[in-house]
Amino acid sequence: MKKITLLACACALFLAPAANAQEYTFNRMQDNWFVQAEGGVGVMMSYRDAKMKLGKRFMAPKANLFIGKWFSPLLGVRIGGHFEQMKGATDMNNINAIGYRRDMADQMKDGPDYAGQLFNRIGVTGDVLFNVTNWICGYKPGRFYNAVVYAGASTSWNFYNDKADGSGSWKYGGANNGKEGWHDRNFALQAGLLNSFALGKHVDLLLDLRFDMIQEHIDAWGHKTWNEYPSVMLGFAYKFGKTEWDEADCPACPDCPPDLTAQLEQLRTKLADANAKIRNLEQQLNDCLNWKKNHVCPDKPGKEAPLATIYYPRGKSYITPVQMEVVDAVADVMNNENDNYKLTGWADNYTGNDEINIKLRHDRVAGVKKALEDKGISGSRLSTETNNANHPDVYGAQSAPLGRCVTIVRNK
Repeated sequence: MKKITLLACACALFLAPAANAQEYTFNRMQDNWFVQAEGGVGVMMSYRDAKMKLGKRFMAPKANLFIGKWFSPLLGVRIGGHFEQMKGATDMNNINAIGYRRDMADQMKDGPDYAGQLFNRIGVTGDVLFNVTNWICGYKPGRFYNAVVYAGASTSWNFYNDKADGSGSWKYGGANNGKEGWHDRNFALQAGLLNSFALGKHVDLLLDLRFDMIQEHIDAWGHKTWNEYPSVMLGFAYKFGKTEWDEADCPACPDCPPDLTAQLEQLRTKLADANAKIRNLEQQLNDCLNWKKNHVCPDKPGKEAPLATIYYPRGKSYITPVQMEVVDAVADVMNNENDNYKLTGWADNYTGNDEINIKLRHDRVAGVKKALEDKGISGSRLSTETNNANHPDVYGAQSAPLGRCVTIVRNK
């Protein structure tokens, strides 16, 4: 009973999102039909079946053939027929177990105590389908992958070999034990995940991961249980006629956004303005660098202005994106000159301690040198040093950020 309850809860979880389907207009009856053919293997999981070697149980074939229809991008159904060969184990003395086979004893883990079971189930099945991908991501025509969860029920008729050594004929029905046998038909509940991969407009590749709870798997007469039966199958789907959905079919579909042309043009205009400002800043920087090349600082007579100064956040030694633009401009200047340059690493002495600041000075100047070398400047043209004093432009703690830098000057 617990297993039935758990399976019912799982089905409810699978189908709960279908409440959203009311937002979609159901399509015409002749649209969005499909057929699916699948084949694979399954494995019986009752406590006696575990006595059979797992590889042997997995070699039981399974096949499904469905016809179905999608009523909306979210909700569909499929019905069809199925074939399953059930392989498992039972007690050696349990001759009334359905499909009892003594000739399969070599497939048991505990050979002397257990015999095999082999019988076929042929029946009809039906599932309710819910497209999780369209629900979460919105409908998109031509999407390569769709995840579909489903739940449903089936009924089956059982056929078994009437000889324990497998030499007899296949008969319909179950074991006649004179009491409550003839387990010729049983029911199942199933749920699964159908992975669909689009190979074209009309053809999909399917990977079906399925779990069945089968009623009355017979390990002994009168021993009625719900048998777990997981399976995996590969297959194909062919979609008839109209395969997509348009605005008339799903007016509330998340894939029908408003026209974004105006917003896109606004973004393009902002991007053009930003690029123009960047070019203007680059020109101003080049003008400044060219001026510094031929002039000295007016407030410091006799001292040439640095070619460039690279500034850093407090306590950091990486080059920020803005400062990397300065490094790029400096590299362009150096590539057009033959001068050598001196790089000096600084750190303000108003924050941190000597151990931290010494490392910051070294890491900063080493990082700038490497950045310039990466841009084609020979390392032989670049000398480096660190200065443990505050930068000359720092006149107190309030101007300390000016001292967190690397200066670049021409060697004379």
